[in-house]
Amino acid sequence: MISFLPLWVLYIFSDIIYLFGYYILKYRKKVIFENLKFAFPEKSEKERRKIAKKFFRNLTDSFAETIKMYSISKEELKRRIKIQNYQIIPEAIQNGEVIIGLTGHFFNWELHLQHVFANVSNKLDVVYTKVKSPFFEKLMFQIRTRFGGNMVEKNSFQRDYLRKRNQPRCIVLAADQRPNNRELRYWANFMNRETAFFEGAEKLTKKFNHPVFYSHISKPKRGHYLFRYEIIGIPPYKDSAEHSITDEFIRLLEENIRQHPDLYLWSHNRWKNRR
Repeated sequence: MISFLPLWVLYIFSDIIYLFGYYILKYRKKVIFENLKFAFPEKSEKERRKIAKKFFRNLTDSFAETIKMYSISKEELKRRIKIQNYQIIPEAIQNGEVIIGLTGHFFNWELHLQHVFANVSNKLDVVYTKVKSPFFEKLMFQIRTRFGGNMVEKNSFQRDYLRKRNQPRCIVLAADQRPNNRELRYWANFMNRETAFFEGAEKLTKKFNHPVFYSHISKPKRGHYLFRYEIIGIPPYKDSAEHSITDEFIRLLEENIRQHPDLYLWSHNRWKNRR
């Protein structure tokens, strides 16, 4: 029932949660400020505090937008989400290709994916990590797949990919997640710190010759997002340098963060791992 309220009404609740979370609860402020200090040493404390406040507003707005996703229409998604170069996906699928989409944890990636399912193509596999709570896992699965598409839990992705290897579709990966100790990793400089990255996307694209693109994110105004798809690599890759796709993804990701720092998920302890 709450989801059927207009988004501007839900933003009123978002404003209240922002005030409570930032000034009273101080949700993960230590992690947020530490991450910002490393990422932007050239900025003053005042400038970093301004980014943190805008980030926290975007975080609480994402709660409201996720609730709205339970009932939002295709038409409203079209009004709120704009994609430049969106034709990359349907053209690749029409040509019988599997195309890989890489993105980072920006706001609002959930709304973006729902719009793609609803208005661009539902031939998408989105690799995700399960929520620990069974109730919220079921709820988020229902929200994400309202307009079709396929959610693939990351632990079963390899098996799922091999089973459908020749099916034309887009595979979406949030490639900035922190790898665990068992997973292949590549160490690179990212936002002024040595950072571990997955190598899975690179190995997949080069082994099976898939085109790969990056989704650049910006937010023109509250509740409205602009995504721009940029090609990272096109096969064949036989002469490409080692880590070329991952390095280009990192470059585009960092460029995106520097342009719109308040949209990145600073509350996540991304740099917990050390070499």
